[in-house]
Amino acid sequence: MAEADLVALDALAVRVSVELADRVRPADLSRPTPCVGWTVYGLLAHMATQHYGFAAASRGDGDLARWKLRSLGDDPVAGYRASAEHVMAAFAADGVLERMFPLPEFTSGSAFPGAQAISFHFIDYVVHSWDLAKALGAEVKFPPDLLDVALAVAKAVPDGKARFAPGAAFAPALSWPGGARLDEIVAILGRSPTWPESD
Repeated sequence: MAEADLVALDALAVRVSVELADRVRPADLSRPTPCVGWTVYGLLAHMATQHYGFAAASRGDGDLARWKLRSLGDDPVAGYRASAEHVMAAFAADGVLERMFPLPEFTSGSAFPGAQAISFHFIDYVVHSWDLAKALGAEVKFPPDLLDVALAVAKAVPDGKARFAPGAAFAPALSWPGGARLDEIVAILGRSPTWPESD
């Protein structure tokens, strides 16, 4: 995969998350999600905060305050949509893949090459789109080429003790009996494809 394709695939994953967010109604905001302890509102707020954090990182801004959980304002869907547009514009900037991204929420004192950092964002928004769809009782569909890349990224995420740590991005991997490619991806990253039945 060409690195430039990763930016396009990331934008596609983000746009899918926006399409799902556009379906959220006020009564949905308190629904549970596959992210333990997070409602739909909490998930959207986390997703928006991450968009702003990654966008800042793409500009070389390593201030941890950029990653502080944000309010979505009076219109949570509009607030989320604005954050998505912000990060897509940041990642579309010339030379973004050649930059180093400081990601203080991930690790202090280190920066990541642009392509690697965007791969982190990409896999998050494939999985968080799935989270949001599950919470809403909706389906989420991605094209096969996107899922091929997402599977490769998911398999590269370290498993083991780190996933048991408080605040870990992903739970320990679950066994996957077979089925849809997206189900395999979320199982590798600690989500049960049969949520909420398996909750």
